[in-house]
Amino acid sequence: MAHRGPPRAPKGPGTAARAPNPGAPLPPRWRPLPLPPPPLLVLVLLLAACGAAGRSPEPGLLGPRARVLRVARSPHAGRAEPGGGEDRRARGTEPGTPGLGPDPAPGPAEDGAPAAGRGRWARAAPAAGAASRAQVSLISTSFVLKGDATHNQAMVHWAGEDSSVILILTKYYHADMGKVLESSLWRSSDFGTTYTKLTLQPGVTTIIDSFYICPTNKRKIILASSSLSDREQSLFVSTDEGASFQQQQVPFSVETLIFHPKEEDKVLAYTRDGKLLVSWDLGKKWTPLRERVTKDHVFWAVSGVDADPDLVHMEAQDLSGDVWYVTCHIHNCSEQMPPAAGPLAPGSLTVQDDYVFFKATSMNRTKYYVSYRRNEFVLMKLPKYALPKDLQIISTDESQVFVAVQEWYQTDTYNLYQSDPRGVHYVLVLEDVRSSRQAEDSVLVDILEVRGVKGVFLANQNIGGKVRTLITYNKGRDWHLLPPPSTDLNGRPTHCEPPDCHLHLHLRWADNPYVSGTVHTKDTAPGLIMGAGNLGSQLVEYKEEMYITADCGHSWRQVFEEEHHILYLDHGGVIVAVKDTSIPLKILKFSVDEGLTWNTHNFTSTSVFVDGLLSEPGDETLVMTVFGHISFRSDWELVKVDFRPSFPRPCGRDDYSAWDLTNLQGDRCILGQQRSFRKRKSGAWCMQGQSYTSALTSRVCTCRASDFLCDYGFSRVPSTQPNASRCSANFWFNPLSPPEDCALGQTYTSSLGYRKVVSNMCEGGVDLQQSPVQLQCPLTPPRGLQVSLRGEAVAVRPGVDVFFVVQQEQGDALTTKYQVDLGDGFKAMYVNLTLTGEPIRHRYESPGVYRVSVRAENSAGQDEAVLFVQVTSPLQALSLEVVPVVGVHEEVTLTALLLPLNPNLTVFYWWIGHSLQPLLSLDNSVTTQFATPGDVRVTVQAACGGSVLQASRVIRVLDQFQRVPLQFSKDLDAYNPNTPEWREDVGLVVARLLAKETGIPQELLVAVVKPGLPTLADLYVLLPPARPTRKRSLTGDKRLAALQQVVAAQKISFLLRAGLRILVALRDTDAGAQRLGGGGGYWAAVVLFVAGLFATAAFVLYKFKRKRPGRTVYAQMHNEKEQEMTSPVSHGEDAHGAGQVPSARRGPGLSPSRTPLLPLPGGSPHAGNHSGVVLSINPHERRSYLVS
Repeated sequence: MAHRGPPRAPKGPGTAARAPNPGAPLPPRWRPLPLPPPPLLVLVLLLAACGAAGRSPEPGLLGPRARVLRVARSPHAGRAEPGGGEDRRARGTEPGTPGLGPDPAPGPAEDGAPAAGRGRWARAAPAAGAASRAQVSLISTSFVLKGDATHNQAMVHWAGEDSSVILILTKYYHADMGKVLESSLWRSSDFGTTYTKLTLQPGVTTIIDSFYICPTNKRKIILASSSLSDREQSLFVSTDEGASFQQQQVPFSVETLIFHPKEEDKVLAYTRDGKLLVSWDLGKKWTPLRERVTKDHVFWAVSGVDADPDLVHMEAQDLSGDVWYVTCHIHNCSEQMPPAAGPLAPGSLTVQDDYVFFKATSMNRTKYYVSYRRNEFVLMKLPKYALPKDLQIISTDESQVFVAVQEWYQTDTYNLYQSDPRGVHYVLVLEDVRSSRQAEDSVLVDILEVRGVKGVFLANQNIGGKVRTLITYNKGRDWHLLPPPSTDLNGRPTHCEPPDCHLHLHLRWADNPYVSGTVHTKDTAPGLIMGAGNLGSQLVEYKEEMYITADCGHSWRQVFEEEHHILYLDHGGVIVAVKDTSIPLKILKFSVDEGLTWNTHNFTSTSVFVDGLLSEPGDETLVMTVFGHISFRSDWELVKVDFRPSFPRPCGRDDYSAWDLTNLQGDRCILGQQRSFRKRKSGAWCMQGQSYTSALTSRVCTCRASDFLCDYGFSRVPSTQPNASRCSANFWFNPLSPPEDCALGQTYTSSLGYRKVVSNMCEGGVDLQQSPVQLQCPLTPPRGLQVSLRGEAVAVRPGVDVFFVVQQEQGDALTTKYQVDLGDGFKAMYVNLTLTGEPIRHRYESPGVYRVSVRAENSAGQDEAVLFVQVTSPLQALSLEVVPVVGVHEEVTLTALLLPLNPNLTVFYWWIGHSLQPLLSLDNSVTTQFATPGDVRVTVQAACGGSVLQASRVIRVLDQFQRVPLQFSKDLDAYNPNTPEWREDVGLVVARLLAKETGIPQELLVAVVKPGLPTLADLYVLLPPARPTRKRSLTGDKRLAALQQVVAAQKISFLLRAGLRILVALRDTDAGAQRLGGGGGYWAAVVLFVAGLFATAAFVLYKFKRKRPGRTVYAQMHNEKEQEMTSPVSHGEDAHGAGQVPSARRGPGLSPSRTPLLPLPGGSPHAGNHSGVVLSINPHERRSYLVS
């Protein structure tokens, strides 16, 4: 059963303790608290109503279920709720029973209880209020399940669909033994007036564990039984609503049965040892399908989506322990794996409507995949820097997916996203929805879909600890606070005026289907919402006043001061309310005019503790049942309440009135259409019946701007027009970029930033998403070329087949050729290598390090990917932080970022240039210099045990460039995830904006965002190729002045997210640009030497006070010399001498001794000078070290 909303909190002060009986079952997410004797009795009601999957619920299974707790009372006990969202109560002492004594008040099982079949009858007196004019006549009958006082679980099924049959299975479940020890099966054929105890095997004690109802033919029922020895298991099958049963022996122990959603005789059986079987003849014969299947992750084919109705979707484990998505035909189960469905995260497969979801973890990151209408799996594309920690599916109806995503910076809130019809691209619709995490890693998100009216949702938003309730009428495009009622329960003014005061509701869902949650809606009663909450500036946990709306949230009224359990009868024509209290009661309240007036009825002559309410599935009748007990040693008591005598005739056309659906602004056009509904008039005492339909008329509206939301990659920002907004592209998204699958010769349409809300029916009018210009897919050079081993490892064993996977993120793949060099002499040329997805199979026979390179080239450009394969052991993931531009002979720090960091256990291998022999260090950073200009590839691998990870970057070594330090608005720090990709994107947008404003070619500007906080950056200005007619120094001065001018004028800014623009500024405007020239150490020495001469001269003049009349000593530097004088890039180099090389940082836990970083034998002579804390070992010792 899906859980949404936070766990129930205690109502006000006071304590209440409760615990299950030691022999009673412990429901999931239960944390018992000790109580004094006598022993307590847990009463669990499990609803066996038919779902789409035909699954009858048990504790811990999906499907509706109820858990109701019987505990001994204490006079001062309040009510507190256990964690986990369970809807259980601790009740006070029964009247006349002091404390927790051993003698409870006599109940029907102890003192004069009527025998089974002879219940108490009570006829309601005329009720007060508006309904009294019609002389309300209600009939209540009570029946006691004699002999079941020790049973602590029950499963109830009301057949419905013109059937008067009710089945009740009561059980005594012993938690310590983990099995059912006793059971009784009761059947009623008169809507619950009387019950008969069934005997399945005369003379033989039969223990029934559970029963299952066919969803397409509720006359067909299967009971699962077991023996105390667990050596025998039987199924009892009925085709006449339980009037008779036939026994079928089975050779397995049933965990759960799953009926086919369309074909009534097909059933799946999941066993307690993880096996899956199928039956085509309602359980007479069983055929094995698969072993090692994940519990609760088996799904029948979805009608209208799966081509074969006999297909079964399942999550299963192979012999190696990997989990896969498997489809299987029940007549010929040859396991099939859908395309691109790699190993899954266990327990992540979900098949729901048109979609199949799963998640997979790779490179220490979790990715979510979706398949729309059983097509190929694709990555679910959230905004680039959402970086989800968790994802919960909220809804998949109407060809759209709602998901709640907990992003990297959130702890107790989720963001709500809405998808396109394929479920691939997602846009943000609401931030900071409250959530709570329960036991067993279940998450409750405070969002509720209002049933009966499509597109309406309620959500509780938590901003700064302040929780407020919002409502949307157009599937999340616009959200508004709930309007408060003007008067309270007694007609007095509430003095609650927006914007400081609104209505807020608790959005908890009851785990017990016999009681309503804090908000109650039904498909059969559109527009009718009842909920518990409060008025004020925010939601208060201990306030649970009851409010009602009959027009889908447009106007509200207060009806009760305390929370009540709600039940709708006859399509909401009768609303029944029973107080949620810890004391016994015998009065229920009901309304026949949508909560305008309320009447009371004594449903029993003796007060009972109400455990739940039950009506026929569909809420289409006027008969209900109240479950309760008089004392804790009494039998079950079921009270039937019949409203039919008060509604003697069926409703006609004149008995209804129409109402129009509007939003809070009074707009009738909602989701592109005007919808009208009908409801029974308050003075009409008639029954609406099963044939009643609430929908009256609908009319399509003309499209307006409000019918569109922002497309993927765009965010809504305020517009210059009042009460308007527009969609603007996020900084990481380029709307003009062709799609990734755009091939040469094809066309694509660039998004203008808008798309129509899914399921919106409007026509004509405004069309914001229209884009008449069809763009040709250009021939793009290959970009983002990657080569990896299947399994994402770079360390293998000799003699084992390995599979190289080549991927290309961007660029045309049809015209691209791929040159592959596997490093051991194998070279080959491929075409369509990245399109087919087929890996390159290879085997290395000898240990060693092999440089695998893939070079992709077409007429538009080229790209290269390099992978160093260690033929020793497996591997995992890594990133490399380097400055992309450095000067000749300038010291540069290479830093490897590893998660998780394992100090003293990780060996870092550094490849600089084309060297096959790495440098080794125990520190995650080294310093080096480059003697000659050019592009140098730096590759690092981190080895820890049998795990090896790799990262690679290219450094551009130049003899001349300039650097401008930059800073950003402080708001950027709050949204800085501190990931290399994020820093790269911010640097790209800064360089692009500067190039646009100054006219400097973008390839000459490199903006590098530094790691950590605050967010800072350096802009590297590269020199253009030398021209004989122009001096380079003059050109550099003009470019530098232009850059400083546009930054100082605050012309460089970018949109981070909706309504938040980030400004780029100079970090140190007084110091100006710091420049590097060729031979950085030489010019630093010149600067220090000249400064020393001036200082010495000044000292001599001051000391000896010598004066030379008629002469003035001064120094004048030529412009070009001044242009070449530089200061080091590193801020800390002022503390070093001109030729001093700072030592590398020492890793934690290293010994005090330091060894200079030395290359292994055969190292590259072009690596430059290095320093660091390292290991210097020969190849034999290195191999021994890695093996150990």
